[in-house]
Amino acid sequence: MIWRCQFVSVVICPPVLTQYPMSIVLTPFARDRLFPKQSRRNTIQDCTSAEFERYLNEQTPSNVLDGYAPFCKLHVHRNWTSTRCLTVPITDANRSRLRCAYEARTKEELPVLVRWFEGVEPALANWFVVILYSRAQLAKEGSPIDADWGVVGCLYTAEPEEVPMAPITMMRNALGVDEGGSGVPIDRDAYRRGVDFWERNANWR
Repeated sequence: MIWRCQFVSVVICPPVLTQYPMSIVLTPFARDRLFPKQSRRNTIQDCTSAEFERYLNEQTPSNVLDGYAPFCKLHVHRNWTSTRCLTVPITDANRSRLRCAYEARTKEELPVLVRWFEGVEPALANWFVVILYSRAQLAKEGSPIDADWGVVGCLYTAEPEEVPMAPITMMRNALGVDEGGSGVPIDRDAYRRGVDFWERNANWR
């Protein structure tokens, strides 16, 4: 009996991963909100904007999550600072500390109704969930960057996951670039999840 062996070349392709290093910069919008000239307790602590930007470029994130659109990615990092959680659950004991007002994020945007806690002490955040937009998207929005990705925000969270987007932010995005949004239509299911979360939680100052 004659055995004939045939050898077949097999090429194993590794999964496609985000390539590192990648260049990341803070957008002016994020810099003003995360590292204001007058430091506030509800912003990033124990870290300058330059140190934060350098950390994002040098450290591989614990996880990379898809954002609400193809141009948006979320880089999850362990919180290495004393920054506290961005939101606080609303209870009967602290409901009286809620405040509200019409405010705009920038001079160009129209004011919208917002609410926040005063006089509360949130827990220390375990994670930073850094919100990144692609260079192409930021150019479309009139905020060009000299990098692959630009930081447009950061969530300080107890769990390594995204806090649901606020309904008013989805509304602004749907209105388009001229009104400070991204031009992404409203996802009704995501909107309902946002309502459910923000009915039970609020930011603090």
